[in-house]
Amino acid sequence: MTARQRAANPLSVDARLRASLLGLVGLAGAALCCAPLPAQAQETPPRKEFRVCQDPNNMPFSNTKGEGIENRIAELFGKTLGLPVVYYSFPQRLAFFRNTLRFKLPGQDYPCDIVMGVPVGLDEVSVTKPYYRSTYALVFPKGKGMDNVASAEDFLKLDPAKLKSLRIGIYDRSPASQWLNRHGLLEQGIPYKLMSADPAQYPGEIVEKDLAEGKLDAVVVWGPIAGYFARRVKTPALVVVPLKSEKGLRLDYQMAMGVRYGEREWKQQIEGLIESKAPEIQAILKEYGVPLVDASFGAPNN
Repeated sequence: MTARQRAANPLSVDARLRASLLGLVGLAGAALCCAPLPAQAQETPPRKEFRVCQDPNNMPFSNTKGEGIENRIAELFGKTLGLPVVYYSFPQRLAFFRNTLRFKLPGQDYPCDIVMGVPVGLDEVSVTKPYYRSTYALVFPKGKGMDNVASAEDFLKLDPAKLKSLRIGIYDRSPASQWLNRHGLLEQGIPYKLMSADPAQYPGEIVEKDLAEGKLDAVVVWGPIAGYFARRVKTPALVVVPLKSEKGLRLDYQMAMGVRYGEREWKQQIEGLIESKAPEIQAILKEYGVPLVDASFGAPNN
């Protein structure tokens, strides 16, 4: 199947949202196998641990070494609450929520109580207020004829022959492929699988390996992935250009946290932490190179 054929038969918007954001490779299937739990109040005993559902290999968000953005924020919250942070790891492929936040054997407790990064609007979990907003970004090396590019408009105004010569890496069926299709660049797209069965695979490889090694000329990926891995590559120096949403094409998303339905007090407690620790959270996001954007990056109403 060609890149053009893939774009002609994309996933639904909701599925792309679940699958392509955050590097949550494969999360699109979660909605097909799990319906949201009833929103009934649940009695819970006092918490003894801050238990986090995480992907074990999904930088810059999380890993088993605790090096990710979400690990750092979880540790911040745990310290504030006076609770040790405990992680329950499961690859964010199919049925992530069913196997983490909703997983409970008879007579046992849930293994984890919070997912530290979910897009606002996701219905598999009870979503908190957002704590940051980012967008898809264009990444390219300096010194390759694109040094004057500072926006999507600049990029699209490059000499047509230059544009047609580019190899642009994208995750298949993501908003990035839609963006290329809209601007007549789909044939320049080099699609990567959105879901991989290889537990060692991670979303940033498209930047850190293939773009850095010259197999690609540019990449369009979710902003936190773009910013973090572009900083890790020292040679060549990489440029990150955040992209604005367009009418009918959403590229920016507000990110929040997810808890189980019915746990209202827990959700309120987390939202209180998001609010009170906002300066520290913003400092962590900036440290990891996350392109933080405001509502001006949203799609125009007209």
